[in-house]
Amino acid sequence: MKKLVVLTGAGMSAESGINTFRDADGLWEGHDVMQVASPEGFRKNPELVLNFYNERRRQLLCVKPNAAHLALADLEKKYDVTVITQNVDDLHERSGSTDIIHLHGELLKARCIDNDNEFYNCNEDIHLGDLSPNGKQLRPHIVWFGEAVPLLEKAAEITATADVLVIIGTSMQVYPAASLINYVKPGIPIYFIDPNPSIHKSNFNNLEIIAEKATVGVSQLIENYL
Repeated sequence: MKKLVVLTGAGMSAESGINTFRDADGLWEGHDVMQVASPEGFRKNPELVLNFYNERRRQLLCVKPNAAHLALADLEKKYDVTVITQNVDDLHERSGSTDIIHLHGELLKARCIDNDNEFYNCNEDIHLGDLSPNGKQLRPHIVWFGEAVPLLEKAAEITATADVLVIIGTSMQVYPAASLINYVKPGIPIYFIDPNPSIHKSNFNNLEIIAEKATVGVSQLIENYL
């Protein structure tokens, strides 16, 4: 069974109604990114940061996987599929995908402020004063700017085993996640699905661009290439 590695970004979940956070002016829901997605922002105004992710969590609980999520899950009938996602939602899990690496953390989990190795399921709001079992303040289990990406090495190792790499709905501008494309073996086919593709066929050998949103692009991928 061939190894299919899929790297997904915000465009994967946009059609489910998940906001992509960052606007054209670089703001996330009206906030500077460093206010709500950095350790410094959390130290300066933890209540603002907790409320920001509480809103994102409530939104997530009201949406469903889209056709692209479901189609990727269905590919497990034909391929050994690993999804490496930059998204913090659980839509891949809900669609039925079974092997998922969350590079940037998970919105439905929480951890204490001084331990990123122990986390807890979290379907509700987190407030100041909500403590972990060891008595420390809880925070979202999200990798913020300036923090290490603990699962990057694992993701790179898996990408290096790919027989096919599919990239969906990501700008390929956010590092270190964008560097994963460099780990594929020479000659491996790469498919890039995005309505505004940021990489070009001249950048990589064996690159096929499908300039469509996720639901349309994944359907075309399966029909024409897989």
